[in-house]
Amino acid sequence: MDLKEIQSLIKFVAKSGASEVKLEMEDVKITIKTGETKGEMTTVVQQIPMAGIPQPAQAAVPVAAQPATPAATEAPAPAANEDSKYVTIKSPIIGTFYRKPSPDKPNFVEVGDSISEGGVLCVIEAMKLFNEIESEVSGKIVKVLVDDASPVEFDQPLFLVDPS
Repeated sequence: MDLKEIQSLIKFVAKSGASEVKLEMEDVKITIKTGETKGEMTTVVQQIPMAGIPQPAQAAVPVAAQPATPAATEAPAPAANEDSKYVTIKSPIIGTFYRKPSPDKPNFVEVGDSISEGGVLCVIEAMKLFNEIESEVSGKIVKVLVDDASPVEFDQPLFLVDPS
């Protein structure tokens, strides 16, 4: 969110007569509070760090949930065994995942496409920079695990590749 958008939001809140507005987006938290006096207004803009929550803390939650529901552990096990023959290509950075180089171009890869090592699979936008993500393996795309224009975390699975 740029400065002009924040300024227009402040003007809108001032005209609306609301006493407090909170807005949370992927990378920014904004709180706008208006006082009882007509000209008094407080704005707090907080930039959320790109590092986010460490992955081990997130991984501990599903592990703790699995023993509580024994049926849930049995159901994913066959799917995990089925996917174990595939190589998972993971996000090397935090950002926004795009399957196309631009909106008017075709996707880099589709399910069923053969890929070679070093071929571009997608782009991830981070801080207004578009980073091409290249394949580290050769094989065939089995599944795309992320929707286009979705936010992704570090080490989040993006693609399943059959290396055979």
